[in-house]
Amino acid sequence: MSLEWMAWTPVTAGFFIGLGLVLTGMTIWEVVAPNVERRGLLPITTSRGDRLFIGILGSGYIFIAWTGLTDWKMWFVLPVCLVFILLSMRYA
Repeated sequence: MSLEWMAWTPVTAGFFIGLGLVLTGMTIWEVVAPNVERRGLLPITTSRGDRLFIGILGSGYIFIAWTGLTDWKMWFVLPVCLVFILLSMRYA
């Protein structure tokens, strides 16, 4: 029985490093300025972490749709996803 290891490409490593930096930044932000829940465009009360989760989850769906529906390079969708995350952090 052989073990299969994950292929750590630079893109994969960059993704996990970026995710770790975002989570570290959110933790520091929470310690410096405690969160206040608020209502945005969604009909629910959300915290800062909820809005980040919505943004990351939505970006994942955008990436999946981009992969399945277009033949364009993945680098073109990255700014779209970053804007989506920023908008969800502000208005969700």
